[in-house]
Amino acid sequence: MSLQSTAGLSDMDDDAPSDLRDAVLAAEAVLSGRFGAPVRLADPEDLGGAGRSVVVRVRVAATPFSLPRTLVVKRYPSPIADRDPFAHEAVSHKLLTALPSEERLTPELVAQDNRKRLVVLEDLGKAPRLAEKLLGSDARAAERGLLSWAHAMGRLHATTAGRDADFDALMRRQGSQCCADPVAVDVHVALAGLPGLLEEVLGVETPPAVREFADQAVRGFVTSRRRAFSPSTSCPDNHLVTSRGVRFLDFEGGCVRDIVFDAACLRVPFPSCWCAYGLPPGMSEAMVAAWRAEVSSVWPDLDDDAVFLPRLLEAQLLWLWLSTWRGLPNLSSSARQTSGHRPLDSPPRSTVLTSRWARMRSEALALGAKQVAAHAEEVLIALVARFGEQAAELPLYPAFR
Repeated sequence: MSLQSTAGLSDMDDDAPSDLRDAVLAAEAVLSGRFGAPVRLADPEDLGGAGRSVVVRVRVAATPFSLPRTLVVKRYPSPIADRDPFAHEAVSHKLLTALPSEERLTPELVAQDNRKRLVVLEDLGKAPRLAEKLLGSDARAAERGLLSWAHAMGRLHATTAGRDADFDALMRRQGSQCCADPVAVDVHVALAGLPGLLEEVLGVETPPAVREFADQAVRGFVTSRRRAFSPSTSCPDNHLVTSRGVRFLDFEGGCVRDIVFDAACLRVPFPSCWCAYGLPPGMSEAMVAAWRAEVSSVWPDLDDDAVFLPRLLEAQLLWLWLSTWRGLPNLSSSARQTSGHRPLDSPPRSTVLTSRWARMRSEALALGAKQVAAHAEEVLIALVARFGEQAAELPLYPAFR
């Protein structure tokens, strides 16, 4: 496709943010260098990053090559602390773009540049995000979106099974000095620090048996042979609901890890974000069943509840400890998520966290993990005592009311 328009960045408003302007200019340079001829981009549309990146949709205004009409540019600032989101994003897209197109559940990588710290991606269009379905008014559309997400996650795991060596090799070529799984790093920190935090903030001690259960969960998480690619974030903002099913976005923490750790995101759900509401009875179970149907051909042992459910509980506990470690120090009963498209009545973080401990109590009791359930009950009582009875009542997503 050769577009004859000569419009380019000169058409961008002078008051356009400098980081957006710089990202588009950098993308022009990267594309022109890759293809060996000038590529002009126009009509930049800020898609909003997560504070760690600039994300912009652009129109390909002029090129002598066959390129899509629109592309998405994602650019990162310098690495943060002990991790580099750009390295995980770039390597994840390299790994996934190598899959056959019919198996790919993510945008195709068009170009990247390590010095400019950007990736240029296929534009999947303006399909609604899963969050929009859940915050809408159509219960059936929301249910279809959730089940599509679960099926897509299972297919992603099945098609990337055992790709540890490939991912690690790509990371080494990337030159990243921080290629450890960022979630695994955080889980180990939470494992060490949460018992003291619970005692300090809520006056709840963590019994030795519960600490050992958590230690065992982490050991299984690290040594598991059921490994495949994980997008790392479960936030419904990062899942596009397209006519071909859910497509995954945002791989700032993308890694190859234990697949059951991802499956726990279907049970909680969305444990990596604080904007979560509740789901109707049976919805989480249906999502987990959809995921199991996709992975059973690769890991048939996960069809056995005696194998799968204890591991799922361990993964759920790790997510719970991690979210509590991250959220408890600054928890407020009145703190609400009101940025972006979030409704003003979104649940307080105290309510979200309390509901997760209540879910852990019930799931642990169902599997006979009585000491874990008793500890969850103590934490639950302390949270309700501090933040009020309303802390235990998590409202459903608007689509299901």
